[in-house]
Amino acid sequence: MNVNQSAPPVPPFGQPQPIYPGYHQSSYGGQPGSAAPPTPYGAYNGPVPGYQQTPHQGVSRAPPSSGAPPVSTAQVPGGQAAYGQFGQGDVQNGPSSTVQMQRLSGSQPFGSPLAPVVSQPAVLQPYGPPPTSAQVTAQLAGMQLSGAVAPAPPTSGMGYGPPTSLASASGSFPNSSSYGSYPQGQAPPLSQAQGHPGAQPPQRSAPPLPSSFTPPASGGPRMPSMTGPLLPGQSFGGLPVSQPNHVSSPPQALPPGPQMTGPPGPPPPPMHSPPQSGYQLQQNGSFGPARGPQPSYGSPYPGAPNFGSQPGPPQPLPPKRLDPDAIPSPIQVIEDDRNNRGSEPFITGVRGQVPPLVTTNFVVKDQGNASPRYIRCTSYNIPCTSDMAKQAQVPLAAVIKPLARLPPEEAAPYVVDHGESGPLRCNRCKAYMCPFMQFIEGGRRFQCCFCSCINDVPPQYFQHLDHTGKRVDAYDRPELSLGSYEFLATVDYCKNNKFPSPPAFIFMIDVSYNAIRTGLVRLLCEELKSLLDYLPREGGAEVSAIRVGFVTYNKVLHFYNVKSSLAQPQMMVVSDVADMFVPLLDGFLVNVNESRAVITSLLDQIPEMFVDTRETETVFAPVIQAGMEALKAAECPGKLFVFHTSLPIAEAPGKLKNRDDRKLINTDKEKTLFQPQTGAYQTLAKECVAQGCCVDLFLFPNQYVDVATLSVVPQLTGGSVYKYTCFQVENDQERFLSDLRRDIQKVVGFDAVMRVRTSTGIRAVDFFGAFYMSNTTDVELAGLDGDKTVTVEFKHDDRLNEESGALLQCALLYTSCGGQRRLRIHNLALNCCTQLADLYRNCETDTLINYMAKFAYRGVLNSPVKTVRDTLITQCAQILACYRKNCASPSSAGQLILPECMKLLPVYLNCVLKSDVLQPGAEVTTDDRAYVRQLVTSMDVAETNVFFYPHLLPLTKSPVESTTEPPAVRASEERLSNGDIYLLENGLNLFLWVGASVQQGVVQSLFNVSSFSQITSGLSVLPVLDNPLSKKVRGLIDSLRAQRPRYMKLIVVKQEDKLEMLFKHFLVEDKSLSGGASYVDFLCHMHKEIRQLLS
Repeated sequence: MNVNQSAPPVPPFGQPQPIYPGYHQSSYGGQPGSAAPPTPYGAYNGPVPGYQQTPHQGVSRAPPSSGAPPVSTAQVPGGQAAYGQFGQGDVQNGPSSTVQMQRLSGSQPFGSPLAPVVSQPAVLQPYGPPPTSAQVTAQLAGMQLSGAVAPAPPTSGMGYGPPTSLASASGSFPNSSSYGSYPQGQAPPLSQAQGHPGAQPPQRSAPPLPSSFTPPASGGPRMPSMTGPLLPGQSFGGLPVSQPNHVSSPPQALPPGPQMTGPPGPPPPPMHSPPQSGYQLQQNGSFGPARGPQPSYGSPYPGAPNFGSQPGPPQPLPPKRLDPDAIPSPIQVIEDDRNNRGSEPFITGVRGQVPPLVTTNFVVKDQGNASPRYIRCTSYNIPCTSDMAKQAQVPLAAVIKPLARLPPEEAAPYVVDHGESGPLRCNRCKAYMCPFMQFIEGGRRFQCCFCSCINDVPPQYFQHLDHTGKRVDAYDRPELSLGSYEFLATVDYCKNNKFPSPPAFIFMIDVSYNAIRTGLVRLLCEELKSLLDYLPREGGAEVSAIRVGFVTYNKVLHFYNVKSSLAQPQMMVVSDVADMFVPLLDGFLVNVNESRAVITSLLDQIPEMFVDTRETETVFAPVIQAGMEALKAAECPGKLFVFHTSLPIAEAPGKLKNRDDRKLINTDKEKTLFQPQTGAYQTLAKECVAQGCCVDLFLFPNQYVDVATLSVVPQLTGGSVYKYTCFQVENDQERFLSDLRRDIQKVVGFDAVMRVRTSTGIRAVDFFGAFYMSNTTDVELAGLDGDKTVTVEFKHDDRLNEESGALLQCALLYTSCGGQRRLRIHNLALNCCTQLADLYRNCETDTLINYMAKFAYRGVLNSPVKTVRDTLITQCAQILACYRKNCASPSSAGQLILPECMKLLPVYLNCVLKSDVLQPGAEVTTDDRAYVRQLVTSMDVAETNVFFYPHLLPLTKSPVESTTEPPAVRASEERLSNGDIYLLENGLNLFLWVGASVQQGVVQSLFNVSSFSQITSGLSVLPVLDNPLSKKVRGLIDSLRAQRPRYMKLIVVKQEDKLEMLFKHFLVEDKSLSGGASYVDFLCHMHKEIRQLLS
């Protein structure tokens, strides 16, 4: 949905806010705290004089029986069941929604009157049907977290409560109105004021939905909130009753009788529902069962009054623990988005639409804007002024993946050939023809949408306009109707004004003692014999146009002549590594099919030639230099595949020393660990980029190899680094060969230049990724594949206009695998806003986290890690504080209110802060940190999403015959049941965790052993067994591997085993051993930061 679209036929109001069940809490230090004493002030948010307590109207819940927590299903008109408390039948993920705390203003003796706390659905929500939102409020004094008041009851016979507004006592907040969200196809009922003075009609343009909760007034940790569909025990209209949330022991017996919670309204018509189990009213506008104080907070008062007008008998307190189900759940948000947006195609014709989440499977129909597979933005509605952008602190950035691979059901971009005249461009800003260009004067001229310059249309491109001012051939031309397309480039777009030759691949193999001893060289040579048949090829070509060459090296380099006319390959040695040259031209780069016999003979001989080597020293820079010189001599772009095992300590350019020093961690000198030791590699990379020579590096280290320095050339040339620590053929061959096959076969654009143009008002100011820049606008890539992204940050340089919006055009000039010079164009139109609420309603948290992680990972090169972490926390607090101050309804300072689109920002940001780069544990090596740092730099949004918040899938919960992926659970130890088996994956690692009490039949079916104790810990391959469970689990592992760009090696982890520490490192909602905060603690810290900013 989009701000410029006509209003939808149905007002997208949400359902009335559900109430939120209470939490188990314990006090600071684990001692049970006491609740507040009776106060002289009457009930804080007790009944307002003049109203009568009445039975609850709406669908009600039967009293809980002992055993599992009751889950009721409120019936929505239309027969759909509302979401159960635990969402999708899985008890492990917490509620789907946060609840709105509305504070009544009748009797509030403390300080100035507080306004009703209202969550307002956006009139046009980006995520499918408008989700409900809510604020969970925790006690300021006794810190009792619990449910909240829903909007007042509807008129008789209506299934939904009307939008109502509760005015404050002073009437000083006339504009805060609360909306419920109505189902599609049903008009909202008329508003009724419910007898409160100053009730307002619903406002059309409400701020985005917040999620909120109230922490204690003291500076202790605080609890957050959630949004989403209804919880059990919540009614659609009328006054709500709350119910225990995620009870870990059977619920206590509750006193019978219709004990009401919440401010009463006029008596609604009676319902035929069974009576509610009563809960006590709580102080300070918190509704729901009374709870013990939370862990981490002292309790200020000694006694607990019952604030209801009908006190029930005292209840025993449930177990003391803070309930993590009260805070936003990534799993629930992902699940809701899949349900709401997975079935419909995403049509890109409307400006400023927020796409479905990266975790949702959806089909894209290109109707004028680039697919989100190519470009994702942090916000699809950007502030009109730089002042507004500074105030919100939301980074404006796009993550661009120009050569992204598409699913089979989506068509690749069309290739447009304009012949010798080449693609049509604006004369002033050089933007390429696109659907946003405006044709004028009967089609003879066009006005550029980027710089407003008026250009003549060449005679051969002329076409008449229809009555709407559109060209009559608009839908026949991809560049006038689609967001993404390609142009064939003319010779003017080529180096030295001549068309390029097809690219070449050079394999450069370390044959030092380490490489031979591990069996790496033999394995690699064997694999290359068959792999050379799968080199990438152009479109429908029979054979690949790519030529290949081979080099082996240790302290010296060996070049091989594999010319097809030779009976045997010839070897030439270059020992003067200080002055590298290529000893042969003819016969070094050859066509695979022509020279197959000679190549096969060479690959058979290499392992034998060096089998007795004792040479342990290696060189590195001269190897890359040699490959680059060979491509230069052949006048073609290409890629070097370098297979390297050790720190290059031999005398040669680029020689390195071991500088690994863990004592530098957490000091100001820590940044040196991420910086290259020498400038030689930057200089070398620059020469490689000029030649179109991309480098992919496969590392097989047994100890420190200085990844920070060795990865400089791959990083700056658009290449990749793969690392196999302590490589052993039997354990790692599958992972290495799988990565190698994929790396060689993937489609690459060579000798590429990318430029991002923007319409007047914003410009690209910063770039992140694996590339080189020699000026401020051109991103130069020796090679670019379908997995790599370039992240671009934009800043204002003028005022933007809400009418015209903002435009981006990414143009990539590259040489294809077949040697064709092409231009790939992606266009995207965004909305602009003058209200901060519109910005916050159209943000994409996953993209925001992708940008923030890259920003931080680059920051560690120049700043102490602590400074980088603090910067991230401050920026996040500023983003949320600005929302709270300018968009959320007035409410108590004790509440944390999160924008609906950003409610996962704290949990994801905490994962970034706890990552190995920013907060390493004792077992993380310097090389690992440098490796992950450069990896994340060019990850796309889907990769960073699962990398920072891993998938945890229970395997025995769903039926064996089910073919779909089981519903995930939150990444926390308390979600693990020791009678179950779980898969955890983050795009690089894959664990199978086996609980100690797993049924014997399951163990037998999966591992072919009779008991848990016989399972081998650390196992990396599951036995192939002919039973449904084994087939299902192995199939699931294969499908997860197929979704990720790198092969994930399986590690089987048994509960209570030493490997479990490694596994727990990925349970990111928990406290980490390296000192990282748990999700709950971080949220509390975030709230403290926000309150400081607001005060």
